[in-house]
Amino acid sequence: MENINYESCQMCNFETHKSVLIVVSDVDKLTDNSQTGVWFEEFAIPYNAFIEKGYEITVASPNGGKIPIDEESLNESWESAKNVLNNVKRLAFVDYDRYNALILPGGHGPMFDLCNNELLGKIILNFNQRNKLIGAICHGPAGLLSAKDNNSPFVKGRRLTCFTNEEEFYFQKENKIPYFLEDALKNSGANFVQGGISEVNVVEDNNLITAQNYCSVGIFTEKILKYLDNR
Repeated sequence: MENINYESCQMCNFETHKSVLIVVSDVDKLTDNSQTGVWFEEFAIPYNAFIEKGYEITVASPNGGKIPIDEESLNESWESAKNVLNNVKRLAFVDYDRYNALILPGGHGPMFDLCNNELLGKIILNFNQRNKLIGAICHGPAGLLSAKDNNSPFVKGRRLTCFTNEEEFYFQKENKIPYFLEDALKNSGANFVQGGISEVNVVEDNNLITAQNYCSVGIFTEKILKYLDNR
């Protein structure tokens, strides 16, 4: 029988093909009914970088369909990324075992729906068990609260960051949110790493990469690409 060099076989390239699952929130209102949605650059900058690298990307949400964008963050120069949010996949229809990375962008929405989504929690534990990348930025780390293994929070003992209590007060959101995400992560046992207001702060803890705010999205994206390039 002819020997096949599997390292060079083009038919086997699927082993090195990168695929990314981005999970966004469906929520469009804060507790005072003011408008919210995905903080657009936290989605668009990583998304465009993944496209440029040739990664396969799936965008999903708990309900699927059209995703609200925070009006304060909208940038029309990223039109293709905006169009993707017009019709995303329902999370229940995603075959999550086949992805190399899970990304959770911010905007305040994840504090309302991703934080207690049982399916997302199952997906996070699956990625962690497979040592696949989990990345979350700003309020995206609220989604990490959904993951518990035998009632032990996924974030317990993990070094991470998120949009801080101090930033909520600075941007006058403290009376529009259901809880302070920083406190919720700390109360779940996370080793919280805090930077200053609007300071670039990205924290790496093995397969978990988190970023504090939208100012950190560039470095956050670079570290994700570096992680995936090395695997």
